Amino acid sequence: MSSVIVNLLPLIIGAAVVPIWIIIVLLLLSNKGGVLKASAFVAGIIAVRLAEGVVFGYIFRGDPAASSDEGAGLIVSTLLLVIGILMLVTAFRQWRKEDDPDAPPPKWMAAISGLSAPKAFGMGALLVAIAAKQWVFTLSAIGIIGEAQLEPPTSVGLFLFYVLAAQSLVLIPIVAYAIAPTQSAKTLDAARQWLERYNRTIVIAISLIFGIFFLWKGVTGLIG
Repeated sequence: MSSVIVNLLPLIIGAAVVPIWIIIVLLLLSNKGGVLKASAFVAGIIAVRLAEGVVFGYIFRGDPAASSDEGAGLIVSTLLLVIGILMLVTAFRQWRKEDDPDAPPPKWMAAISGLSAPKAFGMGALLVAIAAKQWVFTLSAIGIIGEAQLEPPTSVGLFLFYVLAAQSLVLIPIVAYAIAPTQSAKTLDAARQWLERYNRTIVIAISLIFGIFFLWKGVTGLIG
């Protein structure tokens, strides 16, 4: 099981480092009822990931070709190759100052302060549902877990670990603010301003590094 966790870690990091989602959470926390709204936003993301896990986990387990060692390895390598390509495309677009297709439209950013908790939930669900890279991250995690051919309870536990760990960077500010709102407010606001300033640089660096890594893993898996 430890080897599965190690293989999941790059996917977790890649799925977690989405500066725009962190900024949205920090903006929601800065408003009245911020903990509830930010929690609803993250709950929307988690709900979609869990739905993906249920649907595609069932499909992978029900397909004999996908559940075999060779078939599962082929699926995982192909998904990693796709992730690598998508991340390198994102890095190139950011370098060319093109919009990230996973980022919400600017008008959404302006309307965040007025979001209710149900709308924040819907926004979180929508953002992860339309993010192509996030779909491939989750499918790759399901493929890696399925490839290990573990007992169902262990596989479910590993997928839940992936889902929660992939949201760690948006869950940490919520927990910090809920525990110590006054003390953490200034730190979280400074973090939000830093992320807004260096969002493009962070996306380029993460996308380039992990894009090359996943591309290499995918290619070597397919030819090896």
